[in-house]
Amino acid sequence: MSFFSRLPRLAVWLLLSVPGCKNAPEPVVNPPVMPPTATTFTNPLLSTGPDPWVIQKDGFYYYMHTTGINLTLWKTAKMSELGSAVSKVIWTPPASGLNTRAIWAPEIHFLDGKWYVYFTAGNCCGAQRLWVLENPNADPTTGSWTEKGQLAVPGQDLWAIDATILEQNGNRYLVWSGQEPGSEQQNLYIASMSNPWTITGPRVRLSQPTERWEINGFPSYPKVNEGPEILKHGGKTFIVFSASHCSSDDYALGLLTASSTADPMDPAAWTKTPTPIFTKNPTNHAYGPGHNAFFTSKDGREDWIIYHANLAPNQGCGNARNPRMQKFEWNADGTPNFDTPVTTGTPLPRPGGE
Repeated sequence: MSFFSRLPRLAVWLLLSVPGCKNAPEPVVNPPVMPPTATTFTNPLLSTGPDPWVIQKDGFYYYMHTTGINLTLWKTAKMSELGSAVSKVIWTPPASGLNTRAIWAPEIHFLDGKWYVYFTAGNCCGAQRLWVLENPNADPTTGSWTEKGQLAVPGQDLWAIDATILEQNGNRYLVWSGQEPGSEQQNLYIASMSNPWTITGPRVRLSQPTERWEINGFPSYPKVNEGPEILKHGGKTFIVFSASHCSSDDYALGLLTASSTADPMDPAAWTKTPTPIFTKNPTNHAYGPGHNAFFTSKDGREDWIIYHANLAPNQGCGNARNPRMQKFEWNADGTPNFDTPVTTGTPLPRPGGE
């Protein structure tokens, strides 16, 4: 999320109400990104890039991250060469309305033969909601994007961020981070969808921040579960989510697990791992690692996680966060093993097939 998503609502209102503030970039303190060699690459992939997301289709990777001011799409045949990928702004916010500022956490999905981008945006009061764009073109960097409108539970108008898609048992669901009326605590919710831009409701709460590692930053900031992402393996469905406030260096990843045949709308079907599964590594210059995505190598043999982190302590929720990627393995019980954030600036083998 952007810096603004991590402040109490009054502070958000004050910051976003400053004339022109949405166009004032935060300083980026990261070093230059090193170009890959023939066989290796180094992290970070870009000098800035909070909330990274990537999907692979037809031999290309399509990548997005939070810019705060628009929706930008990158296209590359090799994730290790993201730094030299061509990018295109596919949407800019309107001059007025409910989705003019604080544009966060975009995800691009290919559903029912069309491309959809799910993103978070608000207005001058920081009233964050979920929105959807559609593009029927085979290549989402071409053609036009149509705004399908706000994505909301019928009869509800509640703060919501970080939407992603879960498909299970022949059905489609939206999973996101939201709040209860009158509360700033962020929980994870799920709801059924009738099409890629419509929630049929009702929503069900799957997780809330209760463990000590989920509430770092509290009470100065709200308790947080956010950034849910779907991962499937060996008959299990996982929701990997970000926990604690992003202002904390202890922002980390947690895990929910269910059977791949379970009803995902049943909270009892999900089990939360009692400890975080991916945490900071100061030695390797990784503070506050989180808000991730997954992809498979071009040769189909390797599983990779992409995530953001800060290079130094106390850099918080701004544009100093940069995208990094690393290969991961699987534990004997079928759960993902992300190990620890790898060090920056050290050559690593490219994903298989690159």
